[in-house]
Amino acid sequence: MNIDPVPSLRQAAAAAAGTQQHPAGALYVVATPIGNLADLSLRAIHLLGLADTIACEDTRHTAPLLRHLGIDGKALLPVHEHNERSAAEVVIARLAAGERVALVSDAGTPAISDPGAALVAAVRAAGYRCIPIPGASSALAAVSVAGDLRGQGFRFVGFLPARSGERAQALQALAASRETGVVFEAPHRIEALATALAAACGDRPLTLCRELTKQFETVVTLPARELPDWLAADANRLRGEFVLVLHALAEETAGAAGAHDRTLATLLAELPLKQAVALAASLTGAPRNALYERALALKNADNS
Repeated sequence: MNIDPVPSLRQAAAAAAGTQQHPAGALYVVATPIGNLADLSLRAIHLLGLADTIACEDTRHTAPLLRHLGIDGKALLPVHEHNERSAAEVVIARLAAGERVALVSDAGTPAISDPGAALVAAVRAAGYRCIPIPGASSALAAVSVAGDLRGQGFRFVGFLPARSGERAQALQALAASRETGVVFEAPHRIEALATALAAACGDRPLTLCRELTKQFETVVTLPARELPDWLAADANRLRGEFVLVLHALAEETAGAAGAHDRTLATLLAELPLKQAVALAASLTGAPRNALYERALALKNADNS
């Protein structure tokens, strides 16, 4: 006898999550898979079935997911970067009417480099509960397989700014920081990012994750300076979505820049910051990113 797997899945979800209260008049922030549908939690399935309205980044992505789960007849409300604030008024009105509203993005956890933060803030300001339904996160997945032994937590950067000036400034800050950094990048910009990181970070370890949880998932750790050549070796390596983990800077490496304070101070007195750091790296052989961080500290001390 053939058994329809969809009702069985919904029943399993209800059995696992149904004993917990999921009150009406609340916004549920639901994480969805970043690639592999099997990563959707049983609680998320149960909640999507309970919800009266599903606020989604793109109905064209969410509708097939709901069909796959056998969840039909739900009101879908588009909530994306262009209408998030106005859509919040609609969501709040539905919460006031006693509805359960589920918020989902196209993939992963909403409000993490995806729409959702403005909606959550508006709902909380209006006095309604926002309840997380945790699950897939590409940032956490990447950090978990990076093997960053020196990392003590991490700084989530997400996508760098698109404007060249802001992007360059963000890259400088990322390279200068000694803590672990997590960056997202799209395929059409990955080569440019790799070139910039190679120049700024040199031998600093970097873990690149491509197409996490999907069929052609790739995870590789290498010095930042080797990343452009690694990408160029196979055109397929330029495809998909990327998460990059820039490993934490060794304390001894970060501290070594302090030994060159006199050189940096002399150069900073005559040259712009970037030129002074570049020349100091050439003269001393110290890592450029560590020298840059130290140069910033010296300039801030002089200005204080």
